[in-house]
Amino acid sequence: MPVRFTPETCQAATRALARRDPALARLIKVHGPCALGTRARRDSFSALVRSIIYQQLATAAATTIHDRVMASMGVRRCPPPATWLATPEATLRAAGLSGQKMRYILDLCRHVTDGTLDTRHIHRLDDEAVIATLTQVKGIGRWTAEMFLMFHLQRTDVLPLGDLGVVTGFAKVYGGGTKLSADEMTTIAEAWRPYRSVGAWYMWRALEA
Repeated sequence: MPVRFTPETCQAATRALARRDPALARLIKVHGPCALGTRARRDSFSALVRSIIYQQLATAAATTIHDRVMASMGVRRCPPPATWLATPEATLRAAGLSGQKMRYILDLCRHVTDGTLDTRHIHRLDDEAVIATLTQVKGIGRWTAEMFLMFHLQRTDVLPLGDLGVVTGFAKVYGGGTKLSADEMTTIAEAWRPYRSVGAWYMWRALEA
């Protein structure tokens, strides 16, 4: 079974990286232990629906739309795929869901319904297999799959180099403000294995300083 974070393993990872990487040690001193693995997980299907709704939106606006869409289906939490597929598209649009995101979610529902995407057992797959499975769905690219790995499946060794915040953090911490190449970032992050998710988390924190 692939390794995932618990609060205990996350703290152990933080201590290990502080010993290996002086730049991370300074960030850890400022921001404290990594918080990955400390939040309760949603079921995989609802986590993916939420990720689609929240794409390219401010959190407050996305939360409003999410709640309105749930209310339009008479629920407070994400319902199963069958409910989405049985809901008139006009109802979803009237609740504020864009046509594009509606198509993405319905495509996700069809993949789950026909068994192409088994959300009950996806946690058993290794990282690259999860990415390959999820990116079959319209609207789910590698970045969304990597965020799913980090924050939902709580995998320990994800390095999302397609994330602007992570890339900007590398530039600030290791490049003196100059953007680094993917190869350069990958080389730096070799010292973080098998906890590259923690290193990436601190690249986001570096932008808060």
